[in-house]
Amino acid sequence: MQPAAENLPAPLDTPYTPEELSKYKTPETGIYLAIKGTVFDVTRKADVYGPGKSYSVFTGKDGSRGLGMSSLKPEDAIDNIEGMDPKDEKTLNEWYAFFEKRYAIVGKVVKPDAKLES
Repeated sequence: MQPAAENLPAPLDTPYTPEELSKYKTPETGIYLAIKGTVFDVTRKADVYGPGKSYSVFTGKDGSRGLGMSSLKPEDAIDNIEGMDPKDEKTLNEWYAFFEKRYAIVGKVVKPDAKLES
C-alpha cells in the first residue's frame, strides 16, 4: 500500500461543477477525482488513475458509490450514496481516509445551480 504523503498542501475549497471536474482526466490537465464531494489531485499517480488505467473510471467525477462498492464498473462510479449498504459506507470512508492522507485536496464539487458565496 502506498505510504501517507508528507507535506501535503493545505486543503483548498475551490468549487468544481461536475462539468468542470470532468475536464481533469489526463496528466496534461491534471487528474482529479472526488470522494463524498471532496476533490483530490491524483495526477502524481497517473500510472493508476490515468487514461486507460485501473482506476480511471473514477477520474473527472465523484465516483463515491463505486469506491464504496469496490466496483470498477462505470455505471457504479457515481456520486449518489443514498441507501448504500453500511458495509459499503464503511469501505467508502476508508477510501476517503486513504486519499486524505496521500493526495492534495483541491476543492469541492458543487451542483451547477448552487449559489456560490462571495
